[in-house]
Amino acid sequence: MTDTITAEDANLWLEEVDGADAMAWVRDRNAETVAALTGEARFAELRDEIRTVLDADDRIPTIAWHGERVYNLWKDASHPRGLLRRTTLEDYRAAEPAWETVLDLDALAAAEDENWVWQGATYLRRGPLAGDHRALISLSRGGADAAVVREFDLDELRFVPDGFTLPEAKSDVSWITIDEIFVGTDTGPGTMTSSGYPRQVRRWRRGTPVHEAPVVFEGTADDVSVRASSDPSAAGERALIRRSLDFFHAERHLLADGTLTKLDVPDDAGVDVHRDWLLIRVRTDWTVGDATHPAGSLLIVDLAAFLAGSRELTTLFTPDPHTSLSYSDWTRDGLILVLLADVQSRLELLRHVDGGWQRTVLGAELGQTDVWDTNADTDEQYLLLSSSFTLPPTLRHGVLGGDPPTMLKQGPSYFPTDGLTTRQFFATSADGTQVPYFVVGDPAAGPGPTLLSGYGGFEVSRVPSYNSIIGRGWLARGGTYVVANIRGGGEYGPQWHRSALREKRPRAYEDFSAVAADLVERGITTRAQLGIEGGSNGGLLMGVMLTRYPDLFGAIVCAVPLLDMRRYHLLLAGASWMAEYGDPDDADDWAYLRLFSPYQNVRTGVPYPPTLITTSTRDDRVHPGHARKMVARLREHGHDVSYYENIEGGHGGAADNAQLAFKWALAFEFLWRTLAP
Repeated sequence: MTDTITAEDANLWLEEVDGADAMAWVRDRNAETVAALTGEARFAELRDEIRTVLDADDRIPTIAWHGERVYNLWKDASHPRGLLRRTTLEDYRAAEPAWETVLDLDALAAAEDENWVWQGATYLRRGPLAGDHRALISLSRGGADAAVVREFDLDELRFVPDGFTLPEAKSDVSWITIDEIFVGTDTGPGTMTSSGYPRQVRRWRRGTPVHEAPVVFEGTADDVSVRASSDPSAAGERALIRRSLDFFHAERHLLADGTLTKLDVPDDAGVDVHRDWLLIRVRTDWTVGDATHPAGSLLIVDLAAFLAGSRELTTLFTPDPHTSLSYSDWTRDGLILVLLADVQSRLELLRHVDGGWQRTVLGAELGQTDVWDTNADTDEQYLLLSSSFTLPPTLRHGVLGGDPPTMLKQGPSYFPTDGLTTRQFFATSADGTQVPYFVVGDPAAGPGPTLLSGYGGFEVSRVPSYNSIIGRGWLARGGTYVVANIRGGGEYGPQWHRSALREKRPRAYEDFSAVAADLVERGITTRAQLGIEGGSNGGLLMGVMLTRYPDLFGAIVCAVPLLDMRRYHLLLAGASWMAEYGDPDDADDWAYLRLFSPYQNVRTGVPYPPTLITTSTRDDRVHPGHARKMVARLREHGHDVSYYENIEGGHGGAADNAQLAFKWALAFEFLWRTLAP
């Protein structure tokens, strides 16, 4: 970065996350927005309605297997931070399961005078480790990615005195045995990457200092991260070590019985080991011997044979122009493939029988079915969660090779759906590409307030799903909701993503603008009634729409956004995304980044639509400085922009349901005032 560019940025002081001047500026902007948007009865109605559905007691308590019981993290009005609780699968089938409380996060936070937010748990799984019942629980202060790790006894239901404990950091942990874990954490200078993640894997034995634990693998400072994942499906000790070279490329090393072996697979492939198998998901065409496996294929091979030099790969899935593999999930001896056919899900259940793979196909219509969990350590059980834009979630239970899955729980409807339909259309982008999008609303209503959402990055797919917040705050009030499946996502596999990578990023923006124009041409909405929203990379999308396509929209909501593409790689985890966007310090990369970087493209005299930008002080993934500086620059140029920064919440923007309801009510109130005054 040159001194000239640094000097031109008069708003650098807003990057001081907790700086006194920066926080005073935040408080002033928050006060302005709260005063402007919360004074009318509709805001309180929106907030209370959203809070009601977030805290509703009749929600499906989603579960995951750990050992022989199923666990659930439950939040409601009485437990805003959450209850970790458990029961048996049989008892879960009852209308009112008998839950046993494992850990009360609200009571813990009160007792320790800490602002604990649940970050997750790593369980000592069954298989060869049967009989041990421990978890490594991650607790975040205020919702940040960085967390404290503490060992928890699932038999005694208490934290283990003098157990495995790590101070606040972006740590990674994985059980080896009850007395040993793999750990990556901040143990001093040289132990973290420039992206802020661990660059070492240590083997840490109970009762010893973590900084003295032997290093079993180490990457470089320029890597994104290094992590080890133990494989409980293997008899004896086995782990997969991933050295992430950038966001999409990694070396994989198999650590088995003390021997480290680099796996001879493409560094952009997805790799998994389970029992006797090596699973390879190809992201670019891969030629092995006389066969070329196209990008998006899923291959499987006997692990021992592969390590011995065999390349007899079996193809489990090959993509076509309309169908891609979203992901796969193991049962004990089988595999479930989740496919997208023109962004509609289809499941294939695979069992290895008599040397081949038997398939059973499950379909879903204009909706989405996901594998919610499997009991991969012990048997063939699986859980499926299905929903659509207008159909509430249904949780089903099945056994691979058994009868079709049966319903366990069905969620209630939280908004009226009479008259609402889901339609899929295709817009033609600037280069002729057909871009799918879903429209949810009343087709007989005529042009009206419409909210268009998109993401378009990191091979993340936007699929149909039930969203009670959108339902209550938008659809139930007569709005139309649209989800655009633009390039950069994973809806059509790796190629759909790569077609908007780095210098090709504008393809995603052309796709989104094409969907916006198509909505108007079809008479679904008008330019003045079309609002858009997106967060994170979707926040970058919103920033580009604001600065490059302002004439297409009536209002913009931009959340936890990435906006300053000149400095993004210097802020928090930004360096880890250079494979997606490019390196601003490289002249060739900056030559294209500068053309769409929102912060550098704010102009005076251009009629930008009213905009609401939100973020979180505690977001340690996308720096809040992006949002702050963009608002400051827009204000300097005389544009209509509102700002709200939640002091807690991390990258999700909210630490509990009350904050989440408040944030969404602000957004909806802003949209309704702007699009339907």
